[in-house]
Amino acid sequence: MPKILITGCSSGFGLAIAQRFMNAGWEVVATMRVPRYDLLPSIDRLQILPLDVTSADSVATAIEAAGTIDALVNNAGVGMLNVLEGTEMPNIRELFETNVFGAMAMTKAVLPQMRVRRSGVVVNVSSTVTVKPLPALSVYSASKAALNAFTESLAIEAARFGVRARLVLPGSAPTTGFGKNAVARMGMEIPEPYAAFVHDYLTKLRSRTEVTTADEVAEAVWWAVTEIDAPMKIPAGADAQTSFREAGYSLV
Repeated sequence: MPKILITGCSSGFGLAIAQRFMNAGWEVVATMRVPRYDLLPSIDRLQILPLDVTSADSVATAIEAAGTIDALVNNAGVGMLNVLEGTEMPNIRELFETNVFGAMAMTKAVLPQMRVRRSGVVVNVSSTVTVKPLPALSVYSASKAALNAFTESLAIEAARFGVRARLVLPGSAPTTGFGKNAVARMGMEIPEPYAAFVHDYLTKLRSRTEVTTADEVAEAVWWAVTEIDAPMKIPAGADAQTSFREAGYSLV
């Protein structure tokens, strides 16, 4: 029975991904900073572990407890909604620690066992802001663009050992609470010269009818993990597919 480890399972995409693979009969290792044992059904095929992807000790402990891992989904991420001028450098570094370095640390930890077995897949959850740039998301977009570049290079490095790497790119997902959390994390005021512009932009963003659901992301991750010929970049959600088309990407 194959086993998948998913980061960031306390809500949203990660929780839906865990449920999708559990329903398909996989062994699931659902990780989160603070374990919530009430989120998923208690069954033998489920293991819930504490994990802070920014802590080397936490990563090592979780990987040891998980054992053999056939698929890794780096879903843990934090958002940040502000213009660059209003964003402090410690906040920028914190964002990259989770969105980029955390994914690298997890991948580095599981890659040796996958390489030795000559099988495995790493799926990194990115964002369509890397396809269609949006304002007030410059720092977040930069972190996800770095994740994209890392994943595409990793795919070349690991292919000779039978290990695949893929990207899933969700669009806007208001029902997951990610946007609200991004606003809450800013901890700083939007600079006055940008305030009206950002307010108008957020108003338009909230009125969008095309959105991405957590279940659509889970299905895209399922495809990336189980289909050996899945494309490198997989859009998840109607708005994500629209962004891909507008950017000139072909949809499979």
